[in-house]
Amino acid sequence: MRSLGQSQERCLLRLLVIAAVIFATGEAMAQSSSIFERDLPQTGQAPIMLDGGSWTYIPPVLPRRINIHDRVTIRVDELASMTQEGDVQQRRTAQYNAVLKDWIGLIGLKAIKPNAQNDGDQTINGQLQQTYRAQGDIEARESLALNIACTVADIRPNGDLVLEGHKQIRINENAWEVSLSGICRHQDVGPDNVVLSRNIADLKVDKREHGQARDGYKRGWLTRLLDEFAPF
Repeated sequence: MRSLGQSQERCLLRLLVIAAVIFATGEAMAQSSSIFERDLPQTGQAPIMLDGGSWTYIPPVLPRRINIHDRVTIRVDELASMTQEGDVQQRRTAQYNAVLKDWIGLIGLKAIKPNAQNDGDQTINGQLQQTYRAQGDIEARESLALNIACTVADIRPNGDLVLEGHKQIRINENAWEVSLSGICRHQDVGPDNVVLSRNIADLKVDKREHGQARDGYKRGWLTRLLDEFAPF
């Protein structure tokens, strides 16, 4: 009986020690196998982030700050296509047959009297035929693909960039001049400092050609004048 009482006293003492430890720590935590979950207030260690726990993590490239007069490359890839067909036909036939039976004669400013037609009644007989036909077929297709370095001309209050650039290419007797302007968002500029033309608002592209290739298909000034007023 005495040995049993000592065993009970030892168990009671152990329970009191465990209760005292739990009361001192305030909260009992179970063991966790996750390396991302740590008791920061107790251990004082920083949390393990993805850049420190992953071998394949690649940090994102932060967009650089763009200021006025900086250079931004615009990749232009535009395709314009237009097809139009027209066909107009108009016919008109008119026939006139008129007879003048009575007429008047003036005697100074005193009187107006009937004037008989001694040579017979005056007659008018005519026929008018008119045919108008117009036919037009227009098909135009043009593509433009190039890279042009533009300058940041202005920065709007909301952060949008106002871009403007010019480029000239000359090969022997042929020359191409391209001017571009538009507005894009700051986040549309990629890490390689390139923005696509489809992301530019109010895009204006002016392309001009000079040289032998242009002279082969351009219209003369007289043809342009006749097409403008269309007298025939």
